[in-house]
Amino acid sequence: MARRIGYLIGSLSSTSINRRLAKSLIGLAPASLEFFEIGIRDLPLFTPDLEQDLPPTVSAFKRELESADGILFVSPEYNRSIPGALKNAIDWGSRPRGRNSFARKPSAIIGASTGAIGTALMQASMRNVLSFLDAPQLTSPEAYITFRPEAYADDGTVRDDATRRFLEHWVGEYAGFVDRVLAVNAPGQSG
Repeated sequence: MARRIGYLIGSLSSTSINRRLAKSLIGLAPASLEFFEIGIRDLPLFTPDLEQDLPPTVSAFKRELESADGILFVSPEYNRSIPGALKNAIDWGSRPRGRNSFARKPSAIIGASTGAIGTALMQASMRNVLSFLDAPQLTSPEAYITFRPEAYADDGTVRDDATRRFLEHWVGEYAGFVDRVLAVNAPGQSG
């Protein structure tokens, strides 16, 4: 049975290079992973004022997170940190207190940027946030992708052999990580 992996794109841009990267990863992933996007565009800005009666978009978002076996974050870096829309989604997913939809979900972070260091600083910020949320993270191999348009077709096909091999390896490592985390978190297992 395939593991259902919900993925969140940290960019709201219709021409996001991270959306193209997500397509590439999905195309290179082992058959043991089945992906579905969890949209963040329609979430209202987080405020505790709405926690007692969650807006329908937030309730639907949390249900999608909870239905996933694992969570993949594919995101750019904005101003050396987490894009606001993605951080807003994470805040909603972790609230209200006691209803953290990220807890014990095997997670991974990857992102593309046109800059030389990829999304290293965003990922460092995300690791701190996900640690607080009790979301186990794939920490190795790390993936800071410097995006080169010629390496990717619009449909996600990776044209560059070295890039394709790296992404296949990375998503394969994530698949193994998901299996290990879920085996430890299975009912009846002690952790």
